Amino acid sequence: MSHMPRALVTGVHGQDGYYLTERLLSEGWEVHGLARDEDAHLEIDDRVVLHRGDLADRPALAALIETVEPDHVYNLGGISSVAYSWEHPVLTAEVSGLAPIALMSAALDLQGRTGRDVRFVQASSAELFGEPATSPQDESTPIAPLSPYGAAKAMAHHACRVFRQHGLHASSAILYNHESPRRPESFVTRKITSGVAAIARGESDELVLGNLDARRDWGWAPDYVDAMLRAAAHDEAMDVVIGTGRSYSVRDFVAAAFEAAGIMDWERHVRVDPRFVRPRDATELRADATRARAELGWRPTVEFAEVVSRMVAEDLR
Repeated sequence: MSHMPRALVTGVHGQDGYYLTERLLSEGWEVHGLARDEDAHLEIDDRVVLHRGDLADRPALAALIETVEPDHVYNLGGISSVAYSWEHPVLTAEVSGLAPIALMSAALDLQGRTGRDVRFVQASSAELFGEPATSPQDESTPIAPLSPYGAAKAMAHHACRVFRQHGLHASSAILYNHESPRRPESFVTRKITSGVAAIARGESDELVLGNLDARRDWGWAPDYVDAMLRAAAHDEAMDVVIGTGRSYSVRDFVAAAFEAAGIMDWERHVRVDPRFVRPRDATELRADATRARAELGWRPTVEFAEVVSRMVAEDLR
């Protein structure tokens, strides 16, 4: 490429957006980010060129791609909460289902107009699989979502294949749960680590949670960003499952968090409230990331207990 490579990142103020822009900037990319006005206060590198806008405004998304002319588009934006998607199913379909299609369509138009390769990565989710009959899951596991969130993600995931067949390098990275100290407290993992830190400091006595038996495959967020960069750079676009291949229960996460804070008799601090139990929740989501390892040379670098202890350490600080 003769010009400085340019990336457009939606959801730039989120956990993954933060780590992705950090990586792209360090590798010499010009980075443009789509940000909602209400996210403007969140910390981000000032070298990122911010564009204010909304994923629900599809004509504006097309205009943004036309203006920025990115080489890579990373769609990390959208509704991030399954619970929120039940309260706002139509909005979820718009921002997590239709917006990715608008972005892919505009990317394909840009490619046709400039004759330049434009690459697209969709941050997809294991929620695509709903309540899978088998564990672990790979790229051939049936897509059978259980929530408006999963249904919207499924729509975007299928669209990646459709646009790929039309010549767009569009990859769907099926990301399992991935955490870091940059997780907002609306996520149960951060609710746990910040709650444990408050108990350790004597500011609180109780952590109130929902289903402790749900099992998830939890990894370290920067590793998942690394996988998306590898997918974008790979010769062939693909659907690819990204996860550690190990699952732990929410109870395991809670125990690890208390242990990291030096509290062993943690059960007396935890109360289960039925209000926090989701209507339908997959019992186990666990990744088979064989394709990611074989094709992208990707590997997770941080173990479960270490992910939890890094989050607790940050919350204690």
